[in-house]
Amino acid sequence: MASQLPPPVPVTRPHASKGAGLSLDSVGRQYGDRWILRNLDLEIEPGSFVSFLGPSGVGKSTLLRIIAGLEQPSTGSVTLHGSGPGPATARMMFQEDRLLPWRSVEDNVRLGVNGRRHEARSLLRAVGLDGRGSAWPTELSGGQKQRVALARALLHHPELLLLDEPFGALDAITRIRMQQLVERLWLDQPRTVLLVTHDVEEALVLSDRVLVLAAGSVGRDLRVGLPRGERRGHPRLVAWKEEILQDLLEPASAGTEAA
Repeated sequence: MASQLPPPVPVTRPHASKGAGLSLDSVGRQYGDRWILRNLDLEIEPGSFVSFLGPSGVGKSTLLRIIAGLEQPSTGSVTLHGSGPGPATARMMFQEDRLLPWRSVEDNVRLGVNGRRHEARSLLRAVGLDGRGSAWPTELSGGQKQRVALARALLHHPELLLLDEPFGALDAITRIRMQQLVERLWLDQPRTVLLVTHDVEEALVLSDRVLVLAAGSVGRDLRVGLPRGERRGHPRLVAWKEEILQDLLEPASAGTEAA
């Protein structure tokens, strides 16, 4: 049925030159005798929004940590290509908000930064938390805490923003609102974004490109050319979602049959 659908409408992004480019050359990661990632070659265009999908344990978060410099690859190399004369900046946002409970919301945004209170307040306003800078993390909902974590990451002006399952613990409605917020901020302030998620629809709605990891490398590389704002419920997206879910379920089904 997917083959009978009309081709997606090409979309031209006006800010495609902003953000960091990324090159992975034969990247591998080994834990003991087990290879999580193996000979991974990948090019990420500056300014693109790319999502990584795959079953648990396939190496999605490991890959993100390697790109962030939090973990070293066993083989290969990762190179960031910044848009300015200095080194490219990267920032990571985790599934847990990691806010310090003894610091106010504004001071959590400014963690590790001197001054820049006006900019921190502007970011809190941008993420819908205007006037909450003096609040304590315990006074916030889960979605609000994640917005604070997002503002904290953006305060460092990263050319590469790395999102590791940042909405995984949120309820369905709050999750959609956070998706819309991230997309709007990305369109307003162009940068390269890499998202690790288990939610296939989330990846397809947000991304220019969806990479499905399998057996330590990229099993599917999908370019999403559908117009933004029209993706939810689009027949092409629905078909892609079913295809990707089938890809993700097949290894589990094979393992069940073998057992």
